[in-house]
Amino acid sequence: MKKQVLNIFTVLVLALAVVGCKKRNEAEITDAKEVAQVAVEAKYKAIAKESMIMWEANKIVGGHNGTIHVSNGVVQTKGDALVGGNFIFDINTIACSDIKDEKKNADLIKHLKNKDFFEVEKYPNASFEITSIEGDKLSGNLMMKGVKKNITIPARVNFMDDMMTITSDVFTIDRTEWNIKHNSGKFADAAKLGDYLIKDDVELKISIKAKKA
Repeated sequence: MKKQVLNIFTVLVLALAVVGCKKRNEAEITDAKEVAQVAVEAKYKAIAKESMIMWEANKIVGGHNGTIHVSNGVVQTKGDALVGGNFIFDINTIACSDIKDEKKNADLIKHLKNKDFFEVEKYPNASFEITSIEGDKLSGNLMMKGVKKNITIPARVNFMDDMMTITSDVFTIDRTEWNIKHNSGKFADAAKLGDYLIKDDVELKISIKAKKA
């Protein structure tokens, strides 16, 4: 009996640890915020081919991952400090990294671009505009599918000669808050969806490489 209670306690501790890790990985999401007005000493232009959002989305079984590239973006600095910036992400550049079969890969990309997901004909771009920086916490307005919300995420900034990088930790957002609701258990019967249910939490990582203008 004592051993059984101990085993149950161990399972509970592990479950709480997993939940805790997930919460630490979750972006803080609030209403859109005003951009902080700050003095700017220098600007850096994002290098499109080397600046992107890396994404991973999962179903009950399996999932996919890939990238979405920046089309243009500007980083603002004061001394060696990041003070602002804005970036436009071209949703038409969305790519899947894990499907090697060309036809299956193309079919997925076509689906991601239609109205079930990003609806690129109506919303060809997403954007991220930095609103504030406090220590290693970066806050900005993320706009997708006409919905703008502020997210706060951990990020690191590095300078080297006339180059700089901004790299976030991997973080999660609830896709349904940006009207991406296809096969979500919140908006359809999860039991009926079965293995077709797509989890609401999407993992993202922002990676920006920029050169001094």
